[in-house]
Amino acid sequence: MDLDLLVLGDVNPDLVLRGGEVVPAFGQAERLVEEARLTVGGSGAIMACGAARLGLHVAVAGVVGDDLFGAYMRDRLVARGVDVRGLTVDADRATGVTVVLASSDDRAMLTAPGTTGVLNGSLVDLDLLRSARHVHVSSYFLQRGLRPDLPDLLAAAQRAGASTSVDPNWDPDGEWDGGLRALMPSVDVLLPNEVEARQLAHISDLDAAMAALRDRGPLVVVKAGADGAIALGPGERVSLTAVPVDAVDTTGAGDSFDAGFVAAMLGGEPLERCLAIANACGALSTRAVGGTDAQPTMQEALEAIERGSAA
Repeated sequence: MDLDLLVLGDVNPDLVLRGGEVVPAFGQAERLVEEARLTVGGSGAIMACGAARLGLHVAVAGVVGDDLFGAYMRDRLVARGVDVRGLTVDADRATGVTVVLASSDDRAMLTAPGTTGVLNGSLVDLDLLRSARHVHVSSYFLQRGLRPDLPDLLAAAQRAGASTSVDPNWDPDGEWDGGLRALMPSVDVLLPNEVEARQLAHISDLDAAMAALRDRGPLVVVKAGADGAIALGPGERVSLTAVPVDAVDTTGAGDSFDAGFVAAMLGGEPLERCLAIANACGALSTRAVGGTDAQPTMQEALEAIERGSAA
């Protein structure tokens, strides 16, 4: 296999607004923020950039429009070392865009989906898929066109020897299924945050929710933000506290966490080490505005673990 990671997912820019009064007010009120920055967005694109920064050979399969935002995303991915052979241009739709209202410890997002949910199985290069050691699916609930084809795609990847992972992200419809429960036996690693894990399992207690999700097949790795992360595998539970950091912007921290976990797993690391590296990657990514500008190298992540902080 000549490709470490293929990401199937969303590729769209983020317009990050931060500082000042980031909470809007209707009634034609104008509020001022300190900074607006256009940056790489989309859970899949951010994860791909993070994995490439960690030294993996990464490709992305997604859809952009034939427009300024689409060209921006292609250029930024290439600049970060991501293979864009699997990126499709749809001339009939606009590239999606997300406006992120970011504070130091939380964020709100407004998304115009555009091409975000247009990717489907017919647009995924099967040779590219079968050449990957690992296939990651981002923003499951936003991938409306892709979801029906994922059982066949992940099965094809696994037959070729690849491992698989899914980050569900938020379900804007509030249903928290969309075929994901049936897909879980084909998923090696499920990567929700703690709110998503509870919603997916329909169980309020986090430990019970993780156990219910684990019973469906995957290793369950839950991101808990400043509280760290928890992994539940067959006969093994690992919990690690977060790496301390002075966060500037938490946009994409979960995607950088995913990149760190997958990179460590592909490197043959044990579960606890995978979780530690993922924690460090997520924390270090928050040092700058946007999801990709502060993503660490593997050496930087390991150094952060050794000194116990992401300063």
